[in-house]
Formats: sequence, C-alpha cells, structure tokens
Amino acid sequence: MGFATFFIGILILLLGIPIGDLLAKYTKEELKQGRKWFKILIAVSLFFSIVGIFMKNDFIIFSFLFIAIVSSRSL
Repeated sequence: MGFATFFIGILILLLGIPIGDLLAKYTKEELKQGRKWFKILIAVSLFFSIVGIFMKNDFIIFSFLFIAIVSSRSL
C-alpha cells in the first residue's frame, strides 16, 4: 500500500465522523430503538477490520472501519 492510498483511506475514514453526526441528528428515534443493533454492528465491523489486517486487504480494512466509525458516531 502506497502512501497516497493510505492517506486517501484516512481522509475517507475521517469523513465518517461528520456523516455519523449527521445521521444521529436526523434519526434520533430510530437510533433509540436500534441501539443494541448498532453496538453489534460496531463489534462485527471492528472484528472484520482486524481480519482485513491479517489478510492484508486494504479495501476490507477501510470499509469496515468506515462502518464502525459512522455507527459509533451515530450512537
């Protein structure tokens, strides 16, 4: 993985923060009902991002980390 690819991946992960905040702002009722499912989604996403590290697959790592960031910020 080159530096440029890594840098772009980090920028996309950072975009997950405002996206998660935006979702939390506009979907308060849905988040209250699905809190348990969001926690499960975060745990599963972190698990598969670790699997992606062992597989050395950047797409899997960044995809699941993005899901984990957006979900955690939504809570």
